[in-house]
Amino acid sequence: MAKFAVIGLGRFGSTVAKTLFENGNEVIAIDKDPGIVEEMNKFSTQPVILDSTNESALKTVGLEYMDAVILGIGSHIEESILTAAILKKLGVNNIYAKVDNELHGRILKLIGVKQIYLPEQMIGIQLARSLSTKNIFEFVNLSSGHVLVEMIAPVDFIGKTLQEIALPTTYGIHVVAIKYNELKVTDTGENIIDQKTNDIPGANDIIHEDDILIILGARNSVNELLKKYSK
Repeated sequence: MAKFAVIGLGRFGSTVAKTLFENGNEVIAIDKDPGIVEEMNKFSTQPVILDSTNESALKTVGLEYMDAVILGIGSHIEESILTAAILKKLGVNNIYAKVDNELHGRILKLIGVKQIYLPEQMIGIQLARSLSTKNIFEFVNLSSGHVLVEMIAPVDFIGKTLQEIALPTTYGIHVVAIKYNELKVTDTGENIIDQKTNDIPGANDIIHEDDILIILGARNSVNELLKKYSK
């Protein structure tokens, strides 16, 4: 079980904390507002009321032992910067920070925070990709420089095996799962479509029409693949 701490429980921070908790992780939810922290009682392992700019108080939480600390303070830039500086001083290296603008992000990078997220920009990029590439359902940027994409199988892939389309050798891209539809007949004789997932696809698995491929690869390689099959 992974351990995370979320500092700043606004809309962004509380959403991250709830999602992490609902996925079975240990979550320390931190904010200086008692009312907000109380609301997170059911969605965190350890709700904590404290001012993250108070180094002595922050030191008592044991954040250096977390798998990652998510800094969700965006609109209060000075508070965000000071908190980030304290986290680095305490030995927390894996920090994911929400920023309000590019200047805010540049300052945090100077402090040593490597994973910077501007939510509005991320949403805009994802929307633009979805609109310009009709066969894309999800496009998730990972901090490693890789992306995870959920896409409808291109026509050229249908009827071929994963070995035949050779994405790993051609693009350095891996198909990590395949979602497919299976026709079922209920006890009452009704036909229904059940979506299933092949989460360990093998080289000899055949791609069928309407299959959804979940692919993982370097951002540039995935962009090259999407550009080729976007039509």
